[in-house]
Amino acid sequence: MFSVDLYTAALRFAATQHDDQKFPGTDLPYLVHVVTVASEVIAALQAAQLADPDLAVQCALLHDTIEDTGATAGDLAARFGRAVSDGVRALSKDPRVAKPEQMADSLTRIKLQPREIWIVKLADRTTNMAEPPAHWALEKRRAYREEAIVIADALGSSCAALDARLRARIAAYVKYC
Repeated sequence: MFSVDLYTAALRFAATQHDDQKFPGTDLPYLVHVVTVASEVIAALQAAQLADPDLAVQCALLHDTIEDTGATAGDLAARFGRAVSDGVRALSKDPRVAKPEQMADSLTRIKLQPREIWIVKLADRTTNMAEPPAHWALEKRRAYREEAIVIADALGSSCAALDARLRARIAAYVKYC
């Protein structure tokens, strides 16, 4: 099982960092997204039989802090340890990499991490395979779905339960394409 104290510390940090951000295309606080990703991870913990469930849960809550806030990898390392910082860095797109190669780069870095990080990426994309923002063009929706297939193919072996959930969401997402 995971530590409620570590969960709470990561949640508080994420809440502070994401502050008044909204989830794209909604009026919902961005924090709803990170908590939903953490819920997917928590639901998969028993099936995944992870060595370090705390790493998975903390990274789920913190996965967008480097990419979307002013938090740095150093901030995360100081508060949550090197493993969490490394995991969140792997889950973050590298802005120095050309946009078309960012996902492949991230997947390469995720694959060098423990399975706990792979599962966070599966959970993140699972939650993101809901109705896309209204302003997304058809081409972007199709590309996002195809990218989800790449993620499932690359990381699905880390957790059969999350792989199945993501693939079901991918199948349902076709109605937006």
